[in-house]
Amino acid sequence: MTNQPPRYLQRLLDVFTSFLLLGLTSFGGPAAHLGYFNQTFIQRKKWASDAQYAQWVALSQIVPGPGSSQVGFALGFHRAGYLGGLAAFIGFTLPSFVVMVLLAQFGEHWQGSVFFDGIVHALKLLAVVVVADACVSMWRSFCQTKATAAIAVCSAAFIVLSPFGLASLLVLLGAACFGVFTRSAHSDASEPLPTVRLAGGWFVLVVVLFLIGFVFNTGLSGLFADFYQAGALVFGGGHVVLPMLSAFVSDRVSDVNLLLGYAAAQAVPGPMFTMASFLGASATPEGENPWLWAAVATMAVFLSGLLLMLSAQSVWQTLSHHARFRSAVSCVNAAVVGILVAALYHPIGTSSVVNGWDILFVGVGFVWLKYKHPPIFLLISAFVLLGLARSYL
Repeated sequence: MTNQPPRYLQRLLDVFTSFLLLGLTSFGGPAAHLGYFNQTFIQRKKWASDAQYAQWVALSQIVPGPGSSQVGFALGFHRAGYLGGLAAFIGFTLPSFVVMVLLAQFGEHWQGSVFFDGIVHALKLLAVVVVADACVSMWRSFCQTKATAAIAVCSAAFIVLSPFGLASLLVLLGAACFGVFTRSAHSDASEPLPTVRLAGGWFVLVVVLFLIGFVFNTGLSGLFADFYQAGALVFGGGHVVLPMLSAFVSDRVSDVNLLLGYAAAQAVPGPMFTMASFLGASATPEGENPWLWAAVATMAVFLSGLLLMLSAQSVWQTLSHHARFRSAVSCVNAAVVGILVAALYHPIGTSSVVNGWDILFVGVGFVWLKYKHPPIFLLISAFVLLGLARSYL
């Protein structure tokens, strides 16, 4: 028993450093983050099974809040409890938080670097490679029957062709209903998720904080209330929350700065919800500390989604004992594959692959990753060098 604390601390440090590396290098948005998580924590580190990972991804699509951050938080919680979830969240969020606050303070002197643009473009190509690999591996795990393969294909097509933002949620609900009423999917006992103590209490806290927010409308408490309520109501990820957050501070932040923050949130690695960091720092009153205001805004916009993830995981675990629910889970897992395939096409592929050279680099990277299984750091380094080389051409 004497070696237990050091062993736990080592595990906690591993969680933090692993997510910190991804927070520094995970360009491409939420779907790309899910691909990085799959490659790093499921395929390489074996922290959890494919089935558990698919359930977390499905939950992140159903529960409001920042999807990829919720999955990362769940992975950290699974690995090292509550402190592990916190370490995963801080590690993944910290780099973009720092960049966004600095940008809010010195934004006019940033932008336009040829080398930076080249590296960002190369890392977007890496995001295509990683998400494609995740799609292939998850297809093999969850689309083994004609029914589940059809669900994945139809889900991808619906999302690509759909004109509205809640398409992913509708796809998951439709797949779940299909599984419940047809029981056509494989319905053996699903891989259990970690038990969450006090899950009901976390849900109550989410609701109480949401209601209390209507009382506050000025100062730091008002900032917390606005950003917390935005995070609690958002389905669809960062692209949906950005305009909501901008509306809260439009009277204190210029249109030029709002556009700069919006663009930066999509360009920096890590979660897009750190737009809150930029807005919190930009809206800081004269004489106040912008880092404090940014930290409060960031904590507020993420908090409800992370707590709801814990509550939803507990409910999910309880329902998993029912055969019809397990059938629904199988169909939802297939729909998750479809969602990732759709994201691979748009926005990841359409915003990253612009010419024949890009297609060649993506193809070579995919084959290298699929058959040689290089460490993720080596893969990232190779694409960074590619970006620097292209900057000279």
